[in-house]
Amino acid sequence: MSNKKAVYNKVKKKNPNLRLVKSDDIKPESGKSGRKERVRFDKTRRMMILSAVLLSLMAFLIAAYIYIINNYTITTVHVEGNIHYTNEEIMDMVMGGAYGNNSLLLSLKYRDRGIENVPFIEMMDVTVEAKDTIRITVYEKALAGYVTYLGRYVYFDKDGIVVETSTEKTEGIPQVTGLKFNHVVLHEPLPVEKPEVFAEILNITQQLDKYSMSADKIYFDSDYQITLLFGEARVALGNDIYTEEKIMKLQYILPDLIGKSGVLDMKEYNEDTKSYSFEQD
Repeated sequence: MSNKKAVYNKVKKKNPNLRLVKSDDIKPESGKSGRKERVRFDKTRRMMILSAVLLSLMAFLIAAYIYIINNYTITTVHVEGNIHYTNEEIMDMVMGGAYGNNSLLLSLKYRDRGIENVPFIEMMDVTVEAKDTIRITVYEKALAGYVTYLGRYVYFDKDGIVVETSTEKTEGIPQVTGLKFNHVVLHEPLPVEKPEVFAEILNITQQLDKYSMSADKIYFDSDYQITLLFGEARVALGNDIYTEEKIMKLQYILPDLIGKSGVLDMKEYNEDTKSYSFEQD
């Protein structure tokens, strides 16, 4: 008796129900077909599960999109700090483009950053205050005045640095005339003989603003004597001494000059002076 048969008989004796199937008795075709069917079933089941997951995800995204569009529409906009641009222009800059009227998407768009590279604007911050409310805070560049050069308005700051040039005039910014210069370079000082004149201009504009006045022009003659123009009325301030005191008194006189043409002489200042002479043209 062979070794294999002896081992088999020994095992069979312990387990009479044991049946040995030889590999030769298995038809290769039948086994191969069974594996194919199982593989095909597994793939189908995986595809069905994947499709169900994708459909669920798509349904969730569509529902989220509809919810966001319907519940985060902006109906109230607060704009503050703007002078050069109107409220509508600022809103168009911030809310332009697709879904610009959606507060949630705007909050993501401007998260941790403001809006830069806008002429006359240093920075714009966008704050979402509620689902339907945003606040746009505008920080404009500090402009002391402007001069005209080659058909353009050249705006400068308190140090005489050219901030912007434009073909449009900005209301509330005085024109400065009488300064002599032969070229203009953006972000560089206006090349005038007396750079200190820009500090004088800033002081004048600040004092005028303090008393709610706005001059149309600030004129410097060849000796840098100052004249303020309010329409056809001209106020001769003279040199830059007692400028603040003269403008403080001017606030009470100016209403009587509106619509008149002539010169108010305020060159000589005295705190006891009650009135100044006005010479009509």
